[in-house]
Amino acid sequence: MGTATAHRVSLSFASSCSSYIAASSLCSLSVRFGVRRPVFPCLSHCLNVRAMAEIVRDKESTDKNVAHAASSPEERRNEPSLSRTFLHASSEEELLAGIRKEREAGKLPPTIALGMEILYHNYKTAVFESGNPRADEIVLSNMTVALDRMFSDVEEPFDFSPYHKALREPFDYYLFGQNYIRPLVDFRNSYVGNISLFYEMEEKLQQGHNIVLMSNHQTEADPAVIALLLEATNPSIAERMTYVAGDRVLIDPLCKPFSMGRNLICVYSKKHMNDVPKLVEMKRKANTRSLKEMALLLRGGSQIIWIAPSGGRDRPYPQTQEWYPAPFDASSVDNMRRLAEHSGTPGHIYPLAILCHDIMPPPPHVEKEIGEERVISFHGVGVSVAPGINFSEISAACENPEEQAKEAYTQALYNSVTEQYNVLKSAIHGKQGLQASIPDVSLSQPWNS
Repeated sequence: MGTATAHRVSLSFASSCSSYIAASSLCSLSVRFGVRRPVFPCLSHCLNVRAMAEIVRDKESTDKNVAHAASSPEERRNEPSLSRTFLHASSEEELLAGIRKEREAGKLPPTIALGMEILYHNYKTAVFESGNPRADEIVLSNMTVALDRMFSDVEEPFDFSPYHKALREPFDYYLFGQNYIRPLVDFRNSYVGNISLFYEMEEKLQQGHNIVLMSNHQTEADPAVIALLLEATNPSIAERMTYVAGDRVLIDPLCKPFSMGRNLICVYSKKHMNDVPKLVEMKRKANTRSLKEMALLLRGGSQIIWIAPSGGRDRPYPQTQEWYPAPFDASSVDNMRRLAEHSGTPGHIYPLAILCHDIMPPPPHVEKEIGEERVISFHGVGVSVAPGINFSEISAACENPEEQAKEAYTQALYNSVTEQYNVLKSAIHGKQGLQASIPDVSLSQPWNS
């Protein structure tokens, strides 16, 4: 990557790549039932709450969709051997019995079977928190498809390439992920900051420019949350966005179906680089290939890349249990900036803040093992973006640009993310709503417009 090419790769770049991703949910049973008045957005151009229960298609077309999900004639010939246990379930009892049946038949490893069962109960509890009168139907429909896709991957694991393009047909994994997370979002208490800047980004993308979003990272559902909050105004941004994603969400069967619906640059995270010493060199080479793929994307223009330069999900401070964006790594920020600058296409770097940890918080500590325990809840969320920050302007203000500019630029991005995050926090957790807006962060609920 270096100063003029993407071939010299710094390992520190990998620290920006964390498990971002859409809702897997090997969940704990600690979520409590709640009673709330159902308040949902009216989105004329997309599925509304009453359509959630049909997740992607109605049951018959979903069967057909999944049956033809293979990508080649050879794979299609093998498809009938896959079980339709979960798609054929018509009740909670049949769905849970299907998990037990496949476990007893030796087709589901016990740990995955347990995770799927816990997932069902936690998801059901969280959706019931919303107060939606059709919660039973939504849960059964969403979980029927989710468990089928998870089990199918256990039978025939999907392999991600360094650059993975979202699978939209014949089975729409993107829509599947959106509809799975949608019932967990309390839109009445959710907000978007500086919506006008998302329109600005759309214009730049149409002009062939590249956009890089330097963001904090809170849950595996971050991509779905961003897309859900923008679907009333800027759906194309969410659908075309490419996420830098860590390997853990690409190998866990409960995560993979959601990952398959996103555009991804797949990397090995620095935090887990040395988990298996004999695989370190392989991981480094894989990261090099992924960065080359990103360089090619950026050279083509009209790309929007999301990256978390903290290297992982935010976690609460142990002493106070308060949540704040994790600090950004200066090397990660600088490597991404250089990659964008040397693409030969105009590029813009925006600081983006997201607050959504309540719906799917990470474990308190980084865990080595795949299959972390997760909690799910119904809650308000928020996303905000601030004006792009120019490196040259920051560098010009430094007395010693060569030594100070990278740190100063990283801090400027992080400070902006933190400021936006605090506004979202006041609006959602502080119950201030739209009144939490400040001159630099104007909150809105575009789904109510």
